[in-house]
Amino acid sequence: MSDPTPVSAPGGGPVPSAEPILKVAGLEAGYGDIQILWGVDLDVMAGEIVCLVGSNGAGKTTLLKTISGLVPATAGSVRLDGAELAGAAPDAVLAAGIAHVPEGRRLFRTMSVRDNLLMGAYLRPHDADLDADLDRVMTMFPRLAERARQDAGTLSGGEQQMCAIGRGIMSRPKVLMIDELSLGLAPRAVELLSETLVEVNRAGTTILLIEQDVMTALEISDRGFVLDRGRVVMSGTPDVLAEAPEVREAYIGA
Repeated sequence: MSDPTPVSAPGGGPVPSAEPILKVAGLEAGYGDIQILWGVDLDVMAGEIVCLVGSNGAGKTTLLKTISGLVPATAGSVRLDGAELAGAAPDAVLAAGIAHVPEGRRLFRTMSVRDNLLMGAYLRPHDADLDADLDRVMTMFPRLAERARQDAGTLSGGEQQMCAIGRGIMSRPKVLMIDELSLGLAPRAVELLSETLVEVNRAGTTILLIEQDVMTALEISDRGFVLDRGRVVMSGTPDVLAEAPEVREAYIGA
């Protein structure tokens, strides 16, 4: 996709473009001898919701795991606010400001909802700011407040996803990555979660989202990237992607 026409600055020259908060360049990774990612380039600007779409096996989950340090990169770069994170351990990536809500939620099932949320802040001191953030998450997700003392493993699927997202928010991330928001959830639960993600974003959290429901992803996103067999094959605004014949045929069914 061509670059937008540069805007003129007061002195007549182009206005410098802002640097992405998250920039992935030439990223390669895999499992043993099996390479999954092949030179992935992706960027996310501060304040955006960016979606990553593609078929099963395209490498979406591997990409998020590589960004968060769970899968080692074999080549390429992952930069957050200009700081290199490729090769960093997961706790260092989290401390730098990237929180990862994994596919399947992965809650601590025998712990209470409140304790699961606090686990998201385990790198932070337990002070007034942490308590304020916990109250904010409970306000954002009233069902979690109602079930604060309940074992997380007894929640419904939608409530578990709320808890997993809330746990990510508790780390005060610069970028919140969510893998498969709607997996296994009823349409109404997906609608509520989507609305809440928009609120989280408006409150200042940048979001990188994997979502199997492409139309839902495009409806709430500022931009999107299409991943196919470990490579980014297309990117653009939701309108551009929704109207692209290859996207409609492969992912929307139209």
